[in-house]
Amino acid sequence: MANPALVSTPRVHAQLLLARSLVATSFIVGAMITHGLAPERLTLVRFAVATLLFAPYVVWRHGWVLPSARQVAGYAAISASLVVFFWSMFEALRLTSSLNAAALFTMMPCISAVYAAVLVRERLGGLRLTALVLGAVGALWIIFRGDPQLLLGLAFNKGDLIFLGGVYAMALYTPLVRRFSRNEPAAVMSFWVLATGTGWLLLLNNRAVFETDWTGVEMNVYAGIVYLAVFPTILSFFIMQHATLRLGPTRVMSYSYLTPALVVAIEWALGRGLPDPILLPGVAIIVAAMFVIQAGVKKE
Repeated sequence: MANPALVSTPRVHAQLLLARSLVATSFIVGAMITHGLAPERLTLVRFAVATLLFAPYVVWRHGWVLPSARQVAGYAAISASLVVFFWSMFEALRLTSSLNAAALFTMMPCISAVYAAVLVRERLGGLRLTALVLGAVGALWIIFRGDPQLLLGLAFNKGDLIFLGGVYAMALYTPLVRRFSRNEPAAVMSFWVLATGTGWLLLLNNRAVFETDWTGVEMNVYAGIVYLAVFPTILSFFIMQHATLRLGPTRVMSYSYLTPALVVAIEWALGRGLPDPILLPGVAIIVAAMFVIQAGVKKE
């Protein structure tokens, strides 16, 4: 039987589709600005800007209440997974394509489902296991361009391997949200996750923050960071945390299967054309996996 505390509504699913569309744009925008600053500096500015922009809304809606030490530890654990992921994304996009990164991103539900089974005792049904296998097959098809020889040789490029490490970290995100939630408003949790993430990044950057020539950074890089801070960060984090508490970690993470298809659609809309046709079957397999995993959750 489904967990009665989890409530599925068309509105929540529509919000998740919007969130995933915004996440898909982050691969494209990230690839455009990743050479403007070191990955750890890009990630720091992204988190800092998001925290500063989100703070007035949180204070206005929920007041200013400092969390307990235990809550801060939980927020810091959640944000650590995000910091590793976003650093790896900016670093990887210097070395691999946005579509490759988006394909690897679809490995996340598989990894997240294992984490959820351990951390919040979420069961894996037969249909979900089938979907996870389909998602992995689709991702590998894209990465290796449907070429069995490349697959047998495990011809990942360096950027792919860096991003895969980030995916393992990010897969902890939704299980940790469920584990550490104290029924606080999603906006409050989102703010403190961003704030503690900024703290992690200040430690990571150390003196480099003061040694960087911030005035020499191109304006389009700053514009890209602001976009990433507002839309794929603040808005998508808020939606994902809101949805996780209503749908469960695995169902929420299954929407990441749509990322490659959304990247293809967005790049086509920007006039960049469609990818090599050999990659499209992989995209189709991944999208099918999302529908299978949703059906699997409904029957449990």
